[in-house]
Amino acid sequence: MTKRLQSKFKINRRYGVNLWGRAKSPVNARDYKPGQHGQKGAMGQAKVSNYGLQLAAKQKLRGYYGNIGERQFRRFYKEAARRKGDTGEIFLGLLERRLDAMIYRMKFVPTVFAARQFVNHGHVQVNGKRVNIASYIVQDNDEIQIIEKSRQLPLVLTAVQSNEREVPDYLEVDHKHMKGKLLRTPGHGDIPFPIHMDTSLIVELYSRRVKS
Repeated sequence: MTKRLQSKFKINRRYGVNLWGRAKSPVNARDYKPGQHGQKGAMGQAKVSNYGLQLAAKQKLRGYYGNIGERQFRRFYKEAARRKGDTGEIFLGLLERRLDAMIYRMKFVPTVFAARQFVNHGHVQVNGKRVNIASYIVQDNDEIQIIEKSRQLPLVLTAVQSNEREVPDYLEVDHKHMKGKLLRTPGHGDIPFPIHMDTSLIVELYSRRVKS
């Protein structure tokens, strides 16, 4: 197992959740934290402070979207807080409309980590133009397409044929022609998170630490 894969799985074990809902997650077999004191901690969990709950909520969401860097994650929060409306909902909408998240949701790749690399390597077009920035924000009705020479890559074909995930209904996807479209910005209830994501805790955390 590579160090990169180990670090991804460690997030699952640290918080005792199957963050991406994958069958191969080690938390399915070992529901205790990594490290020599992990099993002892699983038997009797210490009470977690409110700050600890807020921090865990943030780390889970950051990890879910490919372990986004703290600076970039906070920048998305600032943008959400600047806009009118429910900050938590807007924040999730921005994260979900990242190009790498869209590629993952459309089942063109198996993981959001693979999606980031896939976009960075120039395999994706948006409205006919190649985009290699994973954090690019997709707009409603933008057409996303895999470039022709990349459509037969084993990574793509395996992901498309997988039954592990379903494409959510806020997307329109044509796997035959390897393209898709964002029909509308999803709300929290639309996003198929395998676990509960509490954005209210993240808003509480950042509202004290981030100046709008």
